[in-house]
Amino acid sequence: MKRTIRKMLFAAGAAGTLLLPALALAADDKPKIDSGDTAWMLTSTALVLMMTIPGLALFYGGMVRKKNVLATVMQSFAVTCLVTVLWLFIGYSLAFTPGSAVIGGTSRALMSGMGLNSVNDLAKTIPESVYMSFQLTFAIITPALIAGAFAERMKFSAMLWFMGLWSLLVYAPIAHWVWGGGFLGDWGVLDFAGGTVVHINAGVAGLVCALVLGKRKGYGAENMAPHNLVLSVIGASLLWVGWFGFNAGSATAASGNAGMAMAVTQFATASAALSWMFAEWMIRGKPSVLGIISGAVAGLVAITPASGFVNPPGALVIGIVAGLLCFWGATGLKHAMGYDDSLDAFGVHAVGGFAGAILTGVFAVEAIGGDGHKGLVDGNPGQVLTQLEGCLVTMAWCAVGSFVILKVIDALIGLRVTTEEEVEGLDISLHGETVH
Repeated sequence: MKRTIRKMLFAAGAAGTLLLPALALAADDKPKIDSGDTAWMLTSTALVLMMTIPGLALFYGGMVRKKNVLATVMQSFAVTCLVTVLWLFIGYSLAFTPGSAVIGGTSRALMSGMGLNSVNDLAKTIPESVYMSFQLTFAIITPALIAGAFAERMKFSAMLWFMGLWSLLVYAPIAHWVWGGGFLGDWGVLDFAGGTVVHINAGVAGLVCALVLGKRKGYGAENMAPHNLVLSVIGASLLWVGWFGFNAGSATAASGNAGMAMAVTQFATASAALSWMFAEWMIRGKPSVLGIISGAVAGLVAITPASGFVNPPGALVIGIVAGLLCFWGATGLKHAMGYDDSLDAFGVHAVGGFAGAILTGVFAVEAIGGDGHKGLVDGNPGQVLTQLEGCLVTMAWCAVGSFVILKVIDALIGLRVTTEEEVEGLDISLHGETVH
């Protein structure tokens, strides 16, 4: 009997020994929250939120006329609050939980099921609450960027309805298509931090808004120069610093990939600012403050989709090209087409985002992006076509969705302020306040 028991114990021990590697492997597969990654992502989240308030608020606020500065700043602040609440209710779930190739599910509606240690499969080394908050800051700044196109003429109530519906019906699906397990990601579209999801999306929506609302009263005849470029410089500077969280944070880890994304962001931004400045200097005779800060933003926009896939020389070229193209988009293209994109949301964000997305397909290198993520210069010319397909799908959905939302709102409550309110200024007519 004792011998039998000993044999059984020996067999059990041997089996346990054989199972130990498998058990260890299973334990390794279980997500482990990393404190360093979490700390970086908490920092990145704060940096990206700073891009909207106060960064974008000041950047846009300084470029409008004095009678509209408070209304413009108010738009950024109100959008931040509105999108935050919608993200809690359903936005995050639609964008970043498993569903179909077109839209996510409802498993995280009202953040149900999100615990202290739960993780999203898209970022397994940080708490899901941190990943959710980081993506929230992207969902905030994207509609806020649109406001630059219709500045000085949309009703505040209409703006709130448009931004809320747009964030759920346009932004959330496109975010899911590219990042959340949707079909554009399956196609192989490369968008590290938002060239399609954020910038093409916002820029195209801005153009649709500008066309549907029409031009500002006196556009082309009255002086509509920025009232305070110092505010815009401060805002652009905050955008530049915050963009390190935007791009390097999209690595979702404190890693070499994040470090390279930060480096190429700096190189592209500086080269774009210089290329815009020199182009303007040659054509108009003087380099302007508005020009150099607009060029910097153009570089930030263009490097966004490429930041996790390109090396510094590639980033330098992307910046130079973006500065030149966005200068043309904000001047020649706008004047040729005759639309009133007040603060050049389309000329900078759509043009820059499109250029950056396509150039990602040119300059992506596997040594940086890994996992077969390479472009034309690394022997994969087909990536350029894939990028183009992603851009066109994004533009089509955004244009149609934005147009329908605007038309419904216009039919129900109207989109535009009255002529008297516009002439008086939105600060006093919509908010009862003025800047002294």
